[in-house]
Amino acid sequence: MKTQRLVLSWVIALLCCLNSYAQSGVEIYDLRCEYLVDPLGIDGAAPRLTWKIADNRPGARQTAYRVIVGVDSLAIARGEGQSWDTDEVASEANLVVYGGAPLKPFTRYYWMVESKGIQGVSYRPRKVAFFETGMMGTGHWQGAWIADGQDIHYRPAPYFRKQFDAAKRVKEARAYIAVAGLYELYINGMRVGTHRLDPIYTRFDRRILYVTHDVTELVQQGANAIGVVLGNGWYNHQAMAVWNFDKAPWRNRPAFCLDLRITYEDGTVETIASERDWRAGSGAITSNNIYTAEHYDARLEQAGWNNVGFDDSDWRHVSYRSAPSSHIVAQTMHPIRNVEEIKPKSLMRVNDSTYLFDLGRNIAGVSQLTVSGAAGTVLRLKHGERLGKDGRVDLSNIDVYYRPADDQDPFQTDVITLNGGGSETFMPRFNYKGFRYVEVSSSQPVQLDTTSLVGYFMHSDVPAIGQIHSSNPLVDRIAWAANNSYLSNLFGYPTDCPQREKNGWTGDGHFAIETALYNFDGITIYEKWLADHRDEQQPNGVLPDIIPTGGWGYGTANGTDWTSTIAIIPWNLYLFYGDIKPLSDNYEAIKRYVNYVTQISPAGLTTWGRGDWVPVKSKSSLELTSSIYYYVDAVILSKAADLLEKPEDHEHYSRLAVFIKKAINDKYLNRETGVYASGTQTELSMPLMWDVVPESLAGKVAARLAARVEADGNHIDVGVLGAKALLNALSENGYADLAYKLAARDSYPSWGWWIVNGATTLLENWDINATRDISDNHMMFGEIGAWFFKGLGGIKPDEHRPGFKHVLIEPHFAEGLEHFEAAFEGPYGEIRSSWKRTGSDVALAITVPANSTATFNWDVEKRSGAVFAGNTYRTGTVLLPAGRHELVLKK
Repeated sequence: MKTQRLVLSWVIALLCCLNSYAQSGVEIYDLRCEYLVDPLGIDGAAPRLTWKIADNRPGARQTAYRVIVGVDSLAIARGEGQSWDTDEVASEANLVVYGGAPLKPFTRYYWMVESKGIQGVSYRPRKVAFFETGMMGTGHWQGAWIADGQDIHYRPAPYFRKQFDAAKRVKEARAYIAVAGLYELYINGMRVGTHRLDPIYTRFDRRILYVTHDVTELVQQGANAIGVVLGNGWYNHQAMAVWNFDKAPWRNRPAFCLDLRITYEDGTVETIASERDWRAGSGAITSNNIYTAEHYDARLEQAGWNNVGFDDSDWRHVSYRSAPSSHIVAQTMHPIRNVEEIKPKSLMRVNDSTYLFDLGRNIAGVSQLTVSGAAGTVLRLKHGERLGKDGRVDLSNIDVYYRPADDQDPFQTDVITLNGGGSETFMPRFNYKGFRYVEVSSSQPVQLDTTSLVGYFMHSDVPAIGQIHSSNPLVDRIAWAANNSYLSNLFGYPTDCPQREKNGWTGDGHFAIETALYNFDGITIYEKWLADHRDEQQPNGVLPDIIPTGGWGYGTANGTDWTSTIAIIPWNLYLFYGDIKPLSDNYEAIKRYVNYVTQISPAGLTTWGRGDWVPVKSKSSLELTSSIYYYVDAVILSKAADLLEKPEDHEHYSRLAVFIKKAINDKYLNRETGVYASGTQTELSMPLMWDVVPESLAGKVAARLAARVEADGNHIDVGVLGAKALLNALSENGYADLAYKLAARDSYPSWGWWIVNGATTLLENWDINATRDISDNHMMFGEIGAWFFKGLGGIKPDEHRPGFKHVLIEPHFAEGLEHFEAAFEGPYGEIRSSWKRTGSDVALAITVPANSTATFNWDVEKRSGAVFAGNTYRTGTVLLPAGRHELVLKK
């Protein structure tokens, strides 16, 4: 009855408020196709279309929508959809799947949404959106796969060129390019686009991505020239390391296939394709390796090689190559870019031929050097995270897995040879590194100053959508460092570190998934990575623990605690985006995986996994932690089966989850004491976070966890699995103050300990003086970045109304924190949870975006009630419609 009266009072209040507002300032915005704004090269036959509503009036929501799609932008603006017209659909949905006439390749489609709101409000976008289809199948390619004929050991990068005439006036031009390796594309001497390290790394013999570029402004009537330079990337791994990528089954000399499709103003189409009439040569890039660095001899640069009129008579004929894979699909994702330029914080002159630049922060990316010197002068740019006792760059923490055959390719060290032609600028094209310091040494004296070098922070250019602010600068700094580490490890797939390995470790990927999705709009990256999972999965369901891989990682420890990515990441994408496609796409892969674990674990328990990696001191039961992830996978699979209307699977895997849970509790839970296994922080927090603990015993287990933390001096004692669970287990079970103490610690061991000792990213080891596992830019302890949103701001998705259609707001007002604010741009718009202490009370401001609702929950044991809109509520729950809300919680 209380809830019914509350809802009724809100309905009355909303009607009053709506009558007082005009319709001005309301619109549809952020129209996206496949989660991208006006994308090119869409391959799917049924792309997803999404939008948001801007309307800050209380209770604003959509009651109906109409989507129209067509090839005529003016017709779309008039409300006429030739390709698809949904007509008016009574729905609050803001995600639809295209269902109109079959899409044609190489076609620009315009689209728009009209929607209705309550009280006669209507919404329209300010402009028409578009998406452009690409190849839509390998049958539309006209080019051939070509290479320069050299073998895999040849070091200089291959250069290619083709000169052609465009006989008529050009209306538009598109370049479609698929590459085994990496590329840079030039037309008439101009580099095409701002992407770096394209195409994104995949399992090349099973799937290769192609990229679409709008090159209309670069192609001219008359003579034109195309230039392509290829890099090795992960395709031709010429450096050797423990991961055996030099033995990858796909390894070969880089090759490419290109179609330059020109549409003339008279409507005719001509395609300039990669063929035998292209020429191949070489240039200044004498060596390049994604794992080590790049070597550049400016004396070998052939001026004008990518321009009209260049004499290529001494260049070689190209050779045909078989396609590396029959599966060539569009790269539909946020690209890697040089996102941020970072100037040195300081410069130390060691001597007249050695300089040390300090960027002041640890990043992933490249450095760009501008220098003058005599022809033949050789400079080495050594990039590292640490300095040795002598004040010089020390690589010993990150070069431990490199196995060089000689000293010709030093780790993270670009080698430049000058041509002596005045000021010269170098930035590597086909490499990135993890570093803070750059030590420049020269074979002859050179003059450098702080303007001579800049760093570029490179990563997948995903939009930032989350932020936190608090009264504790250390908390804000930890969150900033976590985001730095996350972006440093996002290169079309999530990696473990940007220097030592650059591998897509599965565990690191799912430990950080919530931090990723609260802070960045990254669904395009994760959907691509999940496709990599499907490419790598064995028929029996087994996955390697690095993805992609050349074969390494199908060992004995690639178990549930790591490779549960196949279930955990699709589930989180569903929760955060409200999009069932990731679950649908990966359902059979999840099922094969769970079935395999069931096959080898008939008693419901498994020891398949790596365990609580890099703990402070305590070791936890491998069988307990691995079995918990097995349970998590079974639960996700049962829920996915229900959502996808597979009732038999839903029933089967629900029973399996119950069976696993019982097996775990029967063996590891002492019901009298509330202790799991030996009672480490990890062993107690994981069952709590992952809902393994019987509901009647949750309080007892949580109390034992709190007591264990206190016995450990109110410090953490966990590895990666416990770091994922600990803060959540405490804050969700009545110990938010203790969770905050751990999160805000600045003494060893803690996240804050890293920060007060100068870290600008998250580290791989709690002990900054450890002798192994000592990368200074790792994301595996990164769950804390999500916990700030959940545990302090209280912003959580509701799995019953996912994608933040309904928002759960459950903040905790931790002792020692005066104010906290979390903001997150969800699929419906901005969600904001802000609180501030005012004496003994707490004042809150909560923003719920249009077309969504929220439930605000608070701890009634600590607060006497909530004063809201002139009323006092004592139930611990307030239902909130869209809009901005101010509340006061009384002591």
